[in-house]
Amino acid sequence: MADVHSPAQRSFNMSRIRGKDTKPEKVLRSLLHRAGLRFRKHVAKLPGKPDIVLPRHKAVVLVHGCYWHRHPGCRFSTTPASNSAFWLEKFAKTVQRDSKAQEALKALGWRVFIVWECEIKTGPESAGSRLLSALKQRNEH
Repeated sequence: MADVHSPAQRSFNMSRIRGKDTKPEKVLRSLLHRAGLRFRKHVAKLPGKPDIVLPRHKAVVLVHGCYWHRHPGCRFSTTPASNSAFWLEKFAKTVQRDSKAQEALKALGWRVFIVWECEIKTGPESAGSRLLSALKQRNEH
């Protein structure tokens, strides 16, 4: 199946996809801030440069886009019809890089939380409250 966009249009579309300060990240950061949590963004000294770092809680939050990070069973985790071998390899490398970064963070004593883009799209308040509950629960022990 051929691409529905011209190569120039596809290139333009892909160039507009950001790696940080995405809308789901901003929504989640706003929820955390309103809950009284303070954090740092994109800390380069930590493996994988986590999206949100909560030093007081020794926790990091990775806000994953369902498409790029391959959310299992998600309707947003599609594979392009054209040049699919290239895309499958690219996605596999992303998932492998994510896994290595998460293991490295855990080895350093950080608690790792993943929030998927679709969770924030469908119910930002519930995604935020789930994260807040997990942070609170782990701090009580």
